[in-house]
Amino acid sequence: MAAVNVLEAKGLTKIYGGLEANVDIDFQLPEGEITALIGPNGAGKSTLVGMVVGRILPTRGSVSFEGADISHLPAHQRMQLGMAYTFQITSIFPGLSVYDNVALAAGQKLAGDKGAHDQKTRQVLDRIGLADRHDQTAGDLSYGHQRVLEIAMGLAQDPKVFILDEPTQGLSETEVDAFIALIKSLAGETTILLIEHNMRVVTETADHITVLDQGRVLASGTPEEIRSNAAVQAAYLGTTTDA
Repeated sequence: MAAVNVLEAKGLTKIYGGLEANVDIDFQLPEGEITALIGPNGAGKSTLVGMVVGRILPTRGSVSFEGADISHLPAHQRMQLGMAYTFQITSIFPGLSVYDNVALAAGQKLAGDKGAHDQKTRQVLDRIGLADRHDQTAGDLSYGHQRVLEIAMGLAQDPKVFILDEPTQGLSETEVDAFIALIKSLAGETTILLIEHNMRVVTETADHITVLDQGRVLASGTPEEIRSNAAVQAAYLGTTTDA
């Protein structure tokens, strides 16, 4: 039985003056699966994600979430529906403890229930491996641990769609290995959109891959289909394994 698409974009287009950042993008996120969005720098990945999460107004096209058109909704209302988004640049609260960062995120869902709030916060910290650092000031964490904390803040919101923008950027190989294991463990619990340059991460985690090139969809398919696609090899994969 085919997976239901929890999110669909149809004909998404963004034109800045005469510059076509994205043109007629059709895009789906099957429920409970991991979809990777890849492409060379300047391919239009960030613009597309901005339109999906409501931070960029499309020139034309639509976005639907669980079958309802959300094209008119601003970013904060899309978050309330169940979308969580981590940025390329960490957006933690550096002066607060690790625990308080996650507790703030969990509070958006569990306000008013202190017991459930504390339990949820500790469950998330334990799951992502930061329980032993719960009282540490977030700004004192290594860069890799700050990235993991940001993921924890997203998970604390129990997102229906979790969008991770370059989550392994700046991580060591050991930290990348831990990230891959974490993302694999989330399969089936939430729907993930992964924007990533590290092709090892993509091929080891993604169920589906969409490739953008010059603002357009070049190809979509399984990792095997994308790897064997001649157009993708010429435009992207053939240049480097970590473009």
